[in-house]
Amino acid sequence: MTTLASRSPAASFTGSPARFGDLLAAEWIKVRSLRSTPWTIALTLVFVLGASAVATLTDRTASSGPADFRPFDAYPAAGYWTLMLIAACMGALTVVSEYSSGLIRTTTVAVPARGSVVLAKAAVTATVWTAVGTAASAGSFLVYVAVLGGHGAAVPVTHPGVLRALAASALLAPVCALVGLGLGVLLRHAAATMVTSVFTLLMLPTMFAESDRWSADVKHTLVSAAWNRLVQTWEPDPASLGYTATVTGSWIVYALWPLVTVALAVPAVRRRDV
Repeated sequence: MTTLASRSPAASFTGSPARFGDLLAAEWIKVRSLRSTPWTIALTLVFVLGASAVATLTDRTASSGPADFRPFDAYPAAGYWTLMLIAACMGALTVVSEYSSGLIRTTTVAVPARGSVVLAKAAVTATVWTAVGTAASAGSFLVYVAVLGGHGAAVPVTHPGVLRALAASALLAPVCALVGLGLGVLLRHAAATMVTSVFTLLMLPTMFAESDRWSADVKHTLVSAAWNRLVQTWEPDPASLGYTATVTGSWIVYALWPLVTVALAVPAVRRRDV
């Protein structure tokens, strides 16, 4: 007589751990299945490119030649602060939306390796927002060239500092999205995460000036200050501006913020209940 060993569906499901590629595919499905995602990205790009067009048109009469490249034409603060805000909020929503809906319980039952889930979310978020940031950065520069090209005031992409400004503006979106994601894992509440993201990325830098050493040091560790320095194509005058950030230090800030927040999120999600 043969006895059939019964096995619960949960046991069968958890018996074969999900591969990281499967987690990436699942997170990508979550992102693209939301109807709000493409609309949010499209409206963000429209606003960023529109802000660049308005800034360039406004400053067109003041531009006298290619040597007068003004990064605040192609990359105005209004457009890119908005990009920072939306990228951080969307990065946070990839996590806090699951906590608020209760889907996180299903996710952790299906994949007990919570750290791998966070890393998969981070990988997909970084990929999506790198693409968005690249489109915004390249589009902003093309708008700048289109508006000022007929006046002989546009500069080529090979102009000193332009490639750095392009790269810094493109990477600003994934940096902020990953910061938002990390804060979302740590805080787990939508309102708290949004407020903390906005304060950290946008409001906190305005509280510090570069006239004092300690204030300048704090400001230079923040993402928006690093972006401002990287898109700046001229060398600052220490005598008039006080303590200034370095290009190398600004790139380090770009790297450390997403790395630190995600690194804190991975062990945090492993230690606590959902």
